[in-house]
Amino acid sequence: MKIVAIVSQKGGAGKTTLAVHLAARAAHDGRQAVIVDLDPQATASSWGDWRGGDNPVVVAAPHTRLEATLAEAEKSGVDLVIIDTPPSADAAAVAAARAADLVLIPTRASAFDLHAIKTTGELMKIAQKPAYVVLNAVPPRSASVIDEAAEVVKSLSLGLAPACLVDRAAFRHAVINGQTAVEFEPSSKAATEVHILYTWMCGQLGMSTRKSAKTRSAA
Repeated sequence: MKIVAIVSQKGGAGKTTLAVHLAARAAHDGRQAVIVDLDPQATASSWGDWRGGDNPVVVAAPHTRLEATLAEAEKSGVDLVIIDTPPSADAAAVAAARAADLVLIPTRASAFDLHAIKTTGELMKIAQKPAYVVLNAVPPRSASVIDEAAEVVKSLSLGLAPACLVDRAAFRHAVINGQTAVEFEPSSKAATEVHILYTWMCGQLGMSTRKSAKTRSAA
């Protein structure tokens, strides 16, 4: 079982958007995926209620129950767990990062947002796990903004994921219906961005992006 923690001390960074898209993309590949929602606001849990179904499963839990929740997931044969953490919660962030194989730090590309991830980066050093910044809600046609953001991320001694999510209507419309951009508009630029980010994530985790034999035989 592979575990990805999505961490940001700043609210509105896009943690839940990232969590549901990566988990649902894994489910599309035939993997059993679970989102562990540590955020008391329970945004991921609401998305799961709107969606219905059981893949990905969304489990709400306090960070003090994280170890037990992960043990239950592994016992159930889960392939991928995405941990959605609350903002401004150091204990939850560190617990999630320590349990994870990979940490993703979503942020908007503004100067204020980028410099706000410094605290998150320092927490990840405590956890001693590989952490990468994911630019989210990037303005369309803004290559210069991405370049500038990359310089800021580099100055903070953090890695930068080689794919970003642009601010597109498909993301907003999809989640309201319990979907993802990949499901809502499969041929959209938003879907392509999710595919690229998911493929990169799988590479970091040593996971194949091919559907499981179980899913293919059932199709």
